Amino acid sequence: MELGVYSFGEVPDSTARSAAPRLRDLLDEISLADEVGLDVFGIGEHHRPDFAVSAPAVVLAAAAERTKNIRLTSAVTVLSSDDPVRVFQDFAILDLLSGGRAEIMPGRGSFIESFPLFGYDLGDYDELFAEKLDLLLKLRDSERITWTGNHRAALDDLGVYPRPVQNPLPVWIAVGGSPQSFVRAGTLGLPLAVGIIGGAAERFAPLVELYRGAARQAGHDPAHLPVGINSPAYLAETSQQAADESYGPFALMMDRIGRERGWGPMSRQQFDQLRSPRGALAVGSPQEVVEKILFQHEIFGHQRFLAQLSIGPMPHDKVMRAIELLGTEVAPVVRKEIERRTVTSPPTGV
Repeated sequence: MELGVYSFGEVPDSTARSAAPRLRDLLDEISLADEVGLDVFGIGEHHRPDFAVSAPAVVLAAAAERTKNIRLTSAVTVLSSDDPVRVFQDFAILDLLSGGRAEIMPGRGSFIESFPLFGYDLGDYDELFAEKLDLLLKLRDSERITWTGNHRAALDDLGVYPRPVQNPLPVWIAVGGSPQSFVRAGTLGLPLAVGIIGGAAERFAPLVELYRGAARQAGHDPAHLPVGINSPAYLAETSQQAADESYGPFALMMDRIGRERGWGPMSRQQFDQLRSPRGALAVGSPQEVVEKILFQHEIFGHQRFLAQLSIGPMPHDKVMRAIELLGTEVAPVVRKEIERRTVTSPPTGV
């Protein structure tokens, strides 16, 4: 199993002066993840004052020069409000700079700020994503392209450059809880990244099976289509320390979003329920996080787990320690156990 980290570049006080130090810290976090042997680091795209990254490819390109092995992905690229040609070119350049370590993780996005910012109608929310994903996939498959859609100027036998090292450039589809998103990813035969941020993990099992069923129906072998789980997480030496250190920042962020969406404030009891063995959060000691990942593997048989270690304004030194624990104490144990399971029997659900 691949293990890694993703971050939205949360800033402590939602001010412009916070962005520069947060971005420098973020590059240190990516470098450490590479040093401790993690497989993937993802950067999310947002257009809000509480996140420092609106252009993941720029941050990942800087990280490419400071790392050697770790794969570098968006998490996610809000493709609906972007231009697929520019997205492809940005990540092709990242792939060249990194020596073939780039990935794109397009998604519809859970925030809507980018739509009015770039002149798109939210009424076209799903149509925009479907059309632009179609173009992105054609761009990676062919150097020259002829294409027509409803939301972008047509392309008539035009070349798109540069071309990436990897052929094809990996594209993982990021999904939340929408069944049609799972079906679309399966039908297209693309790897799936499932965001599990609340509730019980088991509720996503039917959706992952829906994805695999759609893949089979479209003629794809699900055994060759990796599934990833993306979840909030935090590690410390003890369970109590992990819970105490992560609750405040996590609740602060969720309450901020909740005020926009009509949710009530998060209590410590709710937080503790979320980090229970069947809950969405992988928060605890290294052993607890190992158990959470392996428990979820029994449900999904997935091939990748990405941990969002900085939910809210988490101090940089604590994030660095969590990355170190994930890479040195969790990843080796999980990989060894998954390898043992794979040898003795195929993963559940495949």
